[in-house]
Amino acid sequence: MTDKDVEKSYSTKEVVAKLRRLADSLETGKTFEIMIAGERISVPPGAVVEFEYEREGDDEEMEIEIKWKRGRN
Repeated sequence: MTDKDVEKSYSTKEVVAKLRRLADSLETGKTFEIMIAGERISVPPGAVVEFEYEREGDDEEMEIEIKWKRGRN
């Protein structure tokens, strides 16, 4: 399978809804499914969630990363 990098910005309302669904999935141990720029992504319940923070000059950035291996649940 080829490597892929998909990114999309959402409105605040959409982000809130997606984060709530993600939190519910993590809490109940269920797969989280999301469409990102037309790509359907299935995140297994055993995925690892990481928070990253970066500061460079006046710019600050926080990312929420969710990592898992393909084919593992």
